[in-house]
Amino acid sequence: MPPFRQALLAFAVLLPLAACGGGGGTQVAADGTVAPSPKGDIVLANMGSYHVGGRAVTIVGKPVRDVQFTPGGPIARIDPNGTFLVEHMYAQWFEPRWKRGVAPLVLMHGGGMTGVQYETTPDGRDGWLNFFLRRGWTVHNADAVERGRAGWAQYPDIFRGEPVFLAQPEAFERFRIGDGPGSFAKRETLTGSQFPADAYDQLVRQMVPRWTSTDDAITEAYIALIDRTCPCVLVAHSQAGQFAFRAAEARPDKVRAIVAIEPTGFGDPGRAAEIKDVPVLAIYGDYIEQDTRWPAIKGNGLRYFEVLRAAGAQVDVLDLPRGGIAGNSHMPMMDKNSDQVAERIQDWLMRRGLWR
Repeated sequence: MPPFRQALLAFAVLLPLAACGGGGGTQVAADGTVAPSPKGDIVLANMGSYHVGGRAVTIVGKPVRDVQFTPGGPIARIDPNGTFLVEHMYAQWFEPRWKRGVAPLVLMHGGGMTGVQYETTPDGRDGWLNFFLRRGWTVHNADAVERGRAGWAQYPDIFRGEPVFLAQPEAFERFRIGDGPGSFAKRETLTGSQFPADAYDQLVRQMVPRWTSTDDAITEAYIALIDRTCPCVLVAHSQAGQFAFRAAEARPDKVRAIVAIEPTGFGDPGRAAEIKDVPVLAIYGDYIEQDTRWPAIKGNGLRYFEVLRAAGAQVDVLDLPRGGIAGNSHMPMMDKNSDQVAERIQDWLMRRGLWR
């Protein structure tokens, strides 16, 4: 990249990110580059985006329709038949000017979510995207198949079934923000909760419809992303746990580590030996034992991790309350102590030799 373009990009990115809380503390290295600082400005060497994966599908036999796209505009004849490109995913990437991560991080969102969950928190603080950029990691932030900027496909022709929509109370009562059914009506959070409840509706607004029939397509798209982007570290939340482990089974030589944040799905126990060289950090938050669903979900995870250990894998499980960090919901990247949790991830990656 020409020097003038580097300077222009750094200046253009520096100003808005500084306004979002970057502020002072910027350090300059001996070669004139900006050194990463937990409280300094974010300066990028480059950024971009891409779509990856998917397949071509041909649809026939559907009626042609007349559609008026704009009031008062001309009528357009739309033929829903033909060949369509579908089941691809989207990612936006950011490369810091001063890199210390030895491989990029790929942020993988949970079910009914998009990559937005790693951006600004519901109450307006820097999210994990900025946290890791400040520490010198190149970060790829993904929107999986049928989420966000990946786009939908025709259904039920291509996506089987119908999308699932979640009502306003769902996340409050299922993500351990409130104490189960009925807690949203009273807006009562669990005692000591770190979730910014006053900004809860900002979480609801970023939730999107999802299908329950697209898991294979999502896995294949993540494998295509890995082929394009990696070696890398996969940071997977909730539903994305299964995609991280399954993608690692397909490309064990390209996945340097997996950080699984309260995973709800996993890999194939019969293929555990294939990923024995991929270190794993699993993180669980608070209030799990008193929930009706989460003890079983966590138990499934712990049993899978034992299978990985038996195959020779290094698996560390961080129970946040037992590790001295209390009050976390199912969304630790949004909780008020999100930086504290991210620091534990950063420390673990450093100990694995993935940060210099």
